[in-house]
Amino acid sequence: MKTIESLGDLTGKRVLVRSDLNVPLDGTTITDDGRVRASVPTIKRLLDAGAAVIVTAHLGRPGGTPDSKYSLAPAAARLSELLEQPVTLASDLVGESAAATIEAAKPGDVVMLENVRFDARETSKVDAEREELASELAKFADAFVSDGFGVVHRKQASVYDIAKILPAAAGLLVQNEVESLQRAVVEPARPYVVVLGGSKVSDKLGVIANLLGKADRLLIGGGMVFTFLAAKGYGVGNSLLEEDQIETVKGYLATAAATGVEIVLPTDIEAASAFAADADHKTVAADSIPNDSIGLDIGPDSAKLFASKIADAKTIVWNGPMGVFEFEAFAGGTKAVAQAMIDSDGFSVVGGGDSAAAVRRLGFDEAKFGHISTGGGASLELLEGKVLPGLAVLEA
Repeated sequence: MKTIESLGDLTGKRVLVRSDLNVPLDGTTITDDGRVRASVPTIKRLLDAGAAVIVTAHLGRPGGTPDSKYSLAPAAARLSELLEQPVTLASDLVGESAAATIEAAKPGDVVMLENVRFDARETSKVDAEREELASELAKFADAFVSDGFGVVHRKQASVYDIAKILPAAAGLLVQNEVESLQRAVVEPARPYVVVLGGSKVSDKLGVIANLLGKADRLLIGGGMVFTFLAAKGYGVGNSLLEEDQIETVKGYLATAAATGVEIVLPTDIEAASAFAADADHKTVAADSIPNDSIGLDIGPDSAKLFASKIADAKTIVWNGPMGVFEFEAFAGGTKAVAQAMIDSDGFSVVGGGDSAAAVRRLGFDEAKFGHISTGGGASLELLEGKVLPGLAVLEA
């Protein structure tokens, strides 16, 4: 994979950087700036090399038309604070404002183009439409740096097609993501433990299938665990259940038993009267969830069990919370997994998305983990063993 060094002398050059600034907002206030902070090292590296930097990114799903609530203005303001210099936001993507703002930019300046998904061509399934947008973006720059790991699994104009037009390389973030995740999946140090949570089994079918031949232990929590419990014949009350995946999960359990992979399921569950932060709840055995209750977290005995299964691991990958961690009463399982990873001597990877958000929201020191990914979907697809278009194009 090509790195920034392959681009040669960047003095006086304009470099288009695809960052991932898809941050959660409360109105116009960023509630988790992790992705903005992660974009800083590459931008600084390019500025130090004497380049003018043009940042392009997306926020939300505006559906291909401009929408002020998805403006990158909050991200531009936060990036300006982190860089300690102005970040000029153009009011459009490839129009007059973008052209004028870039024309005025000098080496050492940072310009941000408005939300790339305000243009429907960005995510078009028609190659020619994406290529047209990529060509318009390419006119602004001398080189392209791909640094939005959260989108490298997408064949989009500002991720894939642009890299076929301009001299292209991976940014420091993408480079670090790939190296860290490959360390966890290519000949990992053993025992190799994978912790999977989140709401749906169907979101992680490919990951589970791939890991059954690689991991030593799979620890299953979150909403997806209830399909596993149902596959074992247990009632799950009103808990999240994908009935159409029960037979698939039975197959996973059989394959694991036949191949010596240990699948660890909770022994107890925090069962609540409703999906609410203040709902009445009690700890029940995993095989005795009341019919009128909904499971919202693994129980305290399960938290201890999971921690013990992580303790001796040399490689740990975690993707998906153990419960509804946003509610304090149902954050115990997620806290236990995060703490066990910190306490372990093994190389730990937090696979982006809700897991990364949980680490920050629950107050853990990010530096205590081996790697925290910025891309939930991209990290999952790497765990599945898939080829990611936005990375493959950087190999050419």
